[in-house]
Amino acid sequence: MNENFGDGTRVVHAVPGEPGDPFGAQPVFASSYHLGGQDYYGRAGNPTWRALESALGTLEGGECVAFPSGMAAISTLLRTVLSSGDTLVVPSDGYFLTRKFVSEMDVNVVEVPTAGPYPSFDGVRLVLLETPSNPGLDVCDIADLAARAHEAGALLAVDNTTATPLGQRPLELGADLVVASDTKAVAGHSDVLFGHVTAASEELAGRLRDARTMNGAIPGPFETWLALRGLGTLDLRLARQAENAEAVYALLKGRVAGLRWPGAPEDPAYLVAAQQMRRFNGVLTFVLDDVAAVEKFLSRSKLVSAATSFGGLHTTADRRAQFGDPVHEGLVRLSCGCEDTRDLVADVSHALGLD
Repeated sequence: MNENFGDGTRVVHAVPGEPGDPFGAQPVFASSYHLGGQDYYGRAGNPTWRALESALGTLEGGECVAFPSGMAAISTLLRTVLSSGDTLVVPSDGYFLTRKFVSEMDVNVVEVPTAGPYPSFDGVRLVLLETPSNPGLDVCDIADLAARAHEAGALLAVDNTTATPLGQRPLELGADLVVASDTKAVAGHSDVLFGHVTAASEELAGRLRDARTMNGAIPGPFETWLALRGLGTLDLRLARQAENAEAVYALLKGRVAGLRWPGAPEDPAYLVAAQQMRRFNGVLTFVLDDVAAVEKFLSRSKLVSAATSFGGLHTTADRRAQFGDPVHEGLVRLSCGCEDTRDLVADVSHALGLD
């Protein structure tokens, strides 16, 4: 793919075709193949996987390995890279299931807020970042932390779910690995679970692929095709979602507590985010007084649905404390969808009693 093409062109033409081919890869459902070709058994390889992996790998600048969910992706990464007794640095404000998973591994876990300060990485095997963090939307300097990790002999991985492959390219900033839940913005239609890991090293990607084959954490071909189909409109969806987030931020500025969106120049994360992110998305957070205030907001809204995922076509709100995040009980993660901006702003204003 021509690196000079824009995001829209790159995602639409992520899977090249020849005359007579369908537009885009099609789901291949075979479990067994006649021996002699590239595929021999469905757990080890699938043409639909390779199509999506090629597309995501091209966008991120590495070799991609697909998984049936974000947690399958990150748990396989952690089990592949870490051995018993290793030291792992994780974000204390990142996705709560990641912290829960590593707490049950035989490794030494060091939790650090995304915004830092970060300790020495001496003796560390893997530094895992999540930037922007979920749900706090803090960011960290990937290039600086990657350089520090490599100087200490550690690998650095970035959970890029919130930013997306179009919003941020961690491998270009020095990261060794990128992991994401494609259930969110990449697939983008709230109809599939999916995840992937992209590695800068072919050797590491090969180890991840071998681990996937052995543990059976393989994506179905239809789900893979849905993710690939969603990828084609990622550029368009991100543009509308960011437009909506900017408008909702302007509505809420000075009127709610704890308002965060890294795309706003006044946000504390903006300076670092603007240096390393190529574009912003539709996820913002704010804090209402209590659980009752959040429930009132949701009951009054006609466009905002309560849901624990984000990055889809529909605007959703999630009170993150209910799922174990150590945040204020009234913190809301609002994922702006693709509704008309005017309609969404009017609806949020009414639902919060601001009109």
